[in-house]
Amino acid sequence: MLKANRKFIQTEILAGISSFLATFYIIIVNPSILSETGMPFSAVVTSTVLVCSFGSIAMGIYAKNPFVIAPGMGLNAFFTYTAVLGLGLSYEAALGAVFWAGVLFLILSLFKVRDTIVRSIPYALRYAIAAGIGLFICFIGFQNAGFIVDDAATLVGLGSLKETTCQTFLAGLAITAILISRKVTGAMVIGILLTTILAWPIGRWWGDASLINSGLPTLVNYTGVFALPDFSMLFKADLIGSMKYSFLPVIFVFAFTDLFDSLSTFVGLSEAAGYKDVEGNPKNLKKSLLVDAVTTMFSGLVGTSSGTAYIESAVGIREGGKSGLTAITAGLLFLPFLFFSPLLSIVPSIASSIALVLVGSFMMKPLTKIPWSSPDEAIPVFFTMILMPLTYSITTGIIFGFLSWTLLKLVTGKTKEINPVLVLINLLSLLYLWF
Repeated sequence: MLKANRKFIQTEILAGISSFLATFYIIIVNPSILSETGMPFSAVVTSTVLVCSFGSIAMGIYAKNPFVIAPGMGLNAFFTYTAVLGLGLSYEAALGAVFWAGVLFLILSLFKVRDTIVRSIPYALRYAIAAGIGLFICFIGFQNAGFIVDDAATLVGLGSLKETTCQTFLAGLAITAILISRKVTGAMVIGILLTTILAWPIGRWWGDASLINSGLPTLVNYTGVFALPDFSMLFKADLIGSMKYSFLPVIFVFAFTDLFDSLSTFVGLSEAAGYKDVEGNPKNLKKSLLVDAVTTMFSGLVGTSSGTAYIESAVGIREGGKSGLTAITAGLLFLPFLFFSPLLSIVPSIASSIALVLVGSFMMKPLTKIPWSSPDEAIPVFFTMILMPLTYSITTGIIFGFLSWTLLKLVTGKTKEINPVLVLINLLSLLYLWF
């Protein structure tokens, strides 16, 4: 019994480390995006770490699920490029909008509205969401590694295989895939660390990393160890100013986007990992949604865009993470980077991207449950999956999946499969597209 408990704890901690390694890039990426609004980069680093740690630990302790919480990609882009730079909100007002969106989430969660929404999602679309998230993760991984690049003629194309960075990524990908195939414990962590070692000479002894590393010639960069946290963004949210009538659409979009990002992540990860209750719904759903809502409120108060459950949690789940200890471990690992954030530059993007690519492949399993011979099911599933990576938005994929599913059920006379909640989701989807 003691040996079994020790094995369980070891597996959960290793899974938490894996999820952290797959997610920690947000500590750099989120401040890079939000700092374009005028927010101090160092302050947003602190805010990001606080949200990742608070949300993940809360998820583990209260909801007992292995899901990491962090500021959502896409939500930070909307915050910066639409709310602040596009619509002219101050970043203080935008932070206020994030807070009020969290309040709205909390109300919906307490009254089980979000729970009801999840239970109304057709199973075919649940499977599609899981697979679509997998494709999205994979695309992000290939892009971050420079394997997929911009192309003026075709939008995207294959990166140069002559580049040392690309060759090192492929080598690390192959090594990690082999370790996983041979069922080596901690394969993801080992693969990331080995790829980091392989990447160290790039720009020093051979190759050039400037194409994928913000112009820096080296891929693995040591910039120091210690830096004091900057708390200047704490409680900067303008809670009153953000309640102006003209700003209500911004709160709505924050709410709607975060709603479907979190719901789709819970559904997708639970579907892919088999963490479902007797009714086939994600385990501890209500508690997970409450944690997501409170973390969004917390995000606005400490100075960053909305926190949400992260699809990269699938990395830890793949390593065997099944309980809240996985999320708690990941959350605790974020905390030291309040003081040791310079160490983040050591692990290059080509190393962390390996986990994203491989996890994407693991999330294709639910596709075996889809009735591909039924066009009214298969077409919406395809739209859901393919539009996530192509539009770089989980929410967009889900919206067109819902709309196409409802339309095809209507025209084929299967109106009994359309429930009132699904009708409301479609109306909200159209409203979202309008804004």
